[in-house]
Amino acid sequence: MELLILIIIFTAIGGVLSVLAAGVFLLLPEDLRVKVLPHGISFAIGALLAVAFWGLIPHAFEEVKRDQFQMLSGTILAGILGFFVLEKLLIWRHCHSGSCEAHHVEEHSDEVSGHDHGHRSAGTLIIIGDGIHNFVDGVLIAAAFLTDVKLGIVTSLAVAAHEIPQEVGDFAILLQSGYSKSKALFYNVLASFTTVIGGVLAYYSLEDLHDVLPFFLALASSSFIYIAVADLIPSLHKKTDMKTSLYQIVLILAGVFVISSLHGIAHDIEVDGVSTHSEQHL
Repeated sequence: MELLILIIIFTAIGGVLSVLAAGVFLLLPEDLRVKVLPHGISFAIGALLAVAFWGLIPHAFEEVKRDQFQMLSGTILAGILGFFVLEKLLIWRHCHSGSCEAHHVEEHSDEVSGHDHGHRSAGTLIIIGDGIHNFVDGVLIAAAFLTDVKLGIVTSLAVAAHEIPQEVGDFAILLQSGYSKSKALFYNVLASFTTVIGGVLAYYSLEDLHDVLPFFLALASSSFIYIAVADLIPSLHKKTDMKTSLYQIVLILAGVFVISSLHGIAHDIEVDGVSTHSEQHL
């Protein structure tokens, strides 16, 4: 039961609280918001890649036999390709980088100018995609917790790190789609609750499916790699001056350092009964 409570708390952090943080962030003056957002994206890139390569992938390989290594690697590859296809079909995120909507929202508005139905459809699609994405995030966070408590903690923090700029971008699209600020926040928060739902459902279903946990971790790593490499990194190439590039590199390394440090700290944290409980499931 202690493990379930942790899953609920950290899926809420990864989903609901990140939306609320994004909502507060949007209260800032627009010029300041535009300046700060790219820095958050750079940090999120480092955090996502660190969790994928420092935590999820090593843990996944530790839990399978040697003859399953190729299958596990294939799962990571299939996950990356699968997320690409889903994003192409507009079921997955419209865009994980808040900057792409924030900087090009006027272009989007021009494309659908005079088409109120198009505006509303774009907003509806964002909400649906948000719900699906958050549900999967909840499943992945729960899978990480069922494998190892410290892995679950850093995974949920990495989700929150990329969700905040991501939700800011979604908020911008919803406002352009005709939603008021209150409705845009309401629907974003509502969609974020699917993170908790996914985590709880995964807890009750995955704990009896120990053999598939490594493959869920592999899918988690592929989603983080895809978001960082396919969506977030390209947005950083819009500015190529040396000063901006150095800031980006430093913040990416900061993201890697923070996650790796948290991973080490979490390893030393004793949660009564939880670590033993999670190990019994494996």
